[in-house]
Amino acid sequence: MPLEFAPANADALPLHVIEQAGLDGWTESQPKSVVTWVRANNFTGSIGQVLLIPGADGAPVAALVGYGKPETRARKRFVLAAAAEKLPEGAWHVASGLPRDVAETEALGWLMTGYAFDRYKSQTPAKAGLVAPEGVDRTRVETLAAAEALIRDLVNTPAQDMGPDALQAAAEALAAEFGASCTAVVGDDLLTHNFPMIHAVGRAAVRAPRLIELRWGEAGPKLTLVGKGVCFDTGGLDIKPASGMLLMKKDMGGAANVLGLARMIMALGLRVQLRVLIPAVENAVAGNAFRPGDILTSRKGLTVEINNTDAEGRLVLADALALADEEAPDMVISMATLTGAARVAVGPDLAPFYTDDEGAAQALAEAAAGAADPVWRMPFHAPYEDLIEPGIADLDNAPGGGMAGSITAALFLRRFVAARYMHFDIFSWQQANAPGRSKGGFGQGPRALLAALPRILNL
Repeated sequence: MPLEFAPANADALPLHVIEQAGLDGWTESQPKSVVTWVRANNFTGSIGQVLLIPGADGAPVAALVGYGKPETRARKRFVLAAAAEKLPEGAWHVASGLPRDVAETEALGWLMTGYAFDRYKSQTPAKAGLVAPEGVDRTRVETLAAAEALIRDLVNTPAQDMGPDALQAAAEALAAEFGASCTAVVGDDLLTHNFPMIHAVGRAAVRAPRLIELRWGEAGPKLTLVGKGVCFDTGGLDIKPASGMLLMKKDMGGAANVLGLARMIMALGLRVQLRVLIPAVENAVAGNAFRPGDILTSRKGLTVEINNTDAEGRLVLADALALADEEAPDMVISMATLTGAARVAVGPDLAPFYTDDEGAAQALAEAAAGAADPVWRMPFHAPYEDLIEPGIADLDNAPGGGMAGSITAALFLRRFVAARYMHFDIFSWQQANAPGRSKGGFGQGPRALLAALPRILNL
């Protein structure tokens, strides 16, 4: 089903959202037959419970969905989506019980139950439609859902069909939809245009490396988004074990997330000058692959000693960030599935971010809670700068010691940006099915950023 609300004039059945503590209060105003039915079916209002209320002919005339307790909801996201997956096909409208302050988030979760990645096999997503709840901005929520679906589709697509060329095609399709421009520097032209590290990382692959650039908007602050587009990461000559490659189709999750955020910005018409940069490569093994011990010269002129070819994401991002900074934008935001160390630090559910901008950090943290898009600030810890300085080059792409890996990666990237800067080290993968979040790729950070941008850029 399309990730859209049911028409406002749909013949929708009423849906009552019931907290456990509010069940008795709700039944007090109901006919005895309904009260008897509720008790006979042991409906308590716990999260995920659904009870259809039958009419005289046995067909449903309403439904109750459990909303649990506040302390239980605090441990979950998209609570209403747990019910949407169990309701029969048809249109429903919220008749009572849904708090206005969470209506947008819950409505988004409901829409996302309609997502299915069906490129290779037919799937059966939830089919219960929802009329946009009162006070919910229908256009905005549908825009968020469409962007999330784009992110998921890109990340879920295997590398055989999502190489650098396909990622470029996805950016071009997005640009065409919103009247943006999209260009790319491909293959050996990367050397001509001074993107040596993007070229070095991607030159061993059959599909040529490239730098993709999308531009949109002619007024307002300059916002540049940079997304890591490593479409598959073998680890290079420091090759990963087989188990380490199982999810490497998602190593372009940073690119997917910036494209999703760009889609939101363009669809909602934010007054910004948007620039999206995606270094798109495959980190492959071949005779011309870059090697441990090589010293690369970046676009910015900084030299980088390669101590691990599996730390390639920061190399391609560095050239793109240097390009971004040359235009002196008002804000640069990079997103990447960069380090396993970030997963160790905060797990898969939080999106860790780095910034020196206290106002931007506060705006993002406050926006994230309302967007059901949790983030966590990590430190640009200056004393660790010594760890990324190897002695025979300006920078080390993989300092030894096994500690502070996410921080040292972020410090490495910061060396290439003088503008206001924020970096996300995301996972972009849902490990098991959950309400509103099917197993597979998903967005981390774009909704929080969208909500925070008006404060960050004074829009």
